[in-house]
Amino acid sequence: MRSPLVRYAYLTLGWVCVGLGAIGVVVPGMPTVVFLLVAVWAFARSSERFHRWLLAHPRFGPPVLDWQRHGVIRRRAKVAALGFMTLAVVVLVFFAGFHWIATASLVATICGAALFVATRPEAPRG
Repeated sequence: MRSPLVRYAYLTLGWVCVGLGAIGVVVPGMPTVVFLLVAVWAFARSSERFHRWLLAHPRFGPPVLDWQRHGVIRRRAKVAALGFMTLAVVVLVFFAGFHWIATASLVATICGAALFVATRPEAPRG
């Protein structure tokens, strides 16, 4: 068992990420599943009850389980993620006004993430 302080830190991180994931459900462009993956990881280290709750949640559980069990990103989530990444690149390139090195670094990072998302399967094999 971890120390109470470490357990409390993981528990706090888990709830912060659940909150951010919940915001991501209603705010376009804000990720949801990434925060939920961090939350389920943190809960696994701090609270078996909350870990089970998150995995069994009707809204949040299925995409987390898809990822954990099969490495799957469903088509709807993939299209939304890639669309918002494209929007972010357009805003960065045409409207942000950052130094070109910063812009190029951010665009390269987003493109790498987009490539990763695009190459994940959309449904479990078999």
